[in-house]
Amino acid sequence: MSEAVEDPAASASTAVVRRDALLLVFVAGALIGVLGGLIGLGGAEFRLPLLIGLFGFAALHAVILNKAMSLIVVLTALPARLLALPYDEVSQHWTIAANLLLGSLAGAWLGASWATRMHTRTLYRVLALLLVLIAAALAVSHLGHLGTIEMPTAARVCAAVLAGAGIGIVAALMGVAGGELLIPTIVLLFGVDIKIAGSLSLIVSLPTMLVAFARYSRDQSFQILRGNTRFVVVMAAGSIAGTILGGLLLGAVPSTTLIPILTTLLLISAVKVWRHQ
Repeated sequence: MSEAVEDPAASASTAVVRRDALLLVFVAGALIGVLGGLIGLGGAEFRLPLLIGLFGFAALHAVILNKAMSLIVVLTALPARLLALPYDEVSQHWTIAANLLLGSLAGAWLGASWATRMHTRTLYRVLALLLVLIAAALAVSHLGHLGTIEMPTAARVCAAVLAGAGIGIVAALMGVAGGELLIPTIVLLFGVDIKIAGSLSLIVSLPTMLVAFARYSRDQSFQILRGNTRFVVVMAAGSIAGTILGGLLLGAVPSTTLIPILTTLLLISAVKVWRHQ
């Protein structure tokens, strides 16, 4: 029996295509990371529309891939964030994280369960509406003035648990860390400094994401990760590199210019996701 001889030219062509594809994935991840880094977030809200529109993943697959990459980015960012702020400054606010986690852990499981059961068209439309919500939260938290809502302690705790549940649901449905919602919520309810709120949001996000990830792992759609491991690693690496660069450029672009551009991008993405077939 004769063995098939591989055409060197064809092999080289395939290798170039694969390298080009991975380069595109890395560059896309880096651009997303820069956008997130410029506003102090991971950028997963910008990654989701790209996974659907540019790379052609179905809604649920895009959410699961986004969740995996968000988890990698948060795991990378958390130690650096905790080193940047003294441990004592963050630890004294542990009750805030605990209150939010009471709701967010349950919300994450519930949101992931809903996502796996939704009809694909319904999930596209839910994701589109949530992108509008994220755009609104982004505009309010960066362009508006966030004061502290005055309320009795018991009411504040209940509000935190309910807000955590809602954020957990949104984060699970979109595959994001939820910092764009957690940070303004912490500032509004508890009046802490926004830098501490950023660290607390990561502390809440990590276990919340792990719960959603565990729920998704029980669904057959979770197999998408096995066939796209290299894709996830390369895009996550790009996102981390971009986030670092964006963090270094933080403040280089005025918020009054940057935030309207980013919110517009999210709104355009929402329209495209809504219409996606």
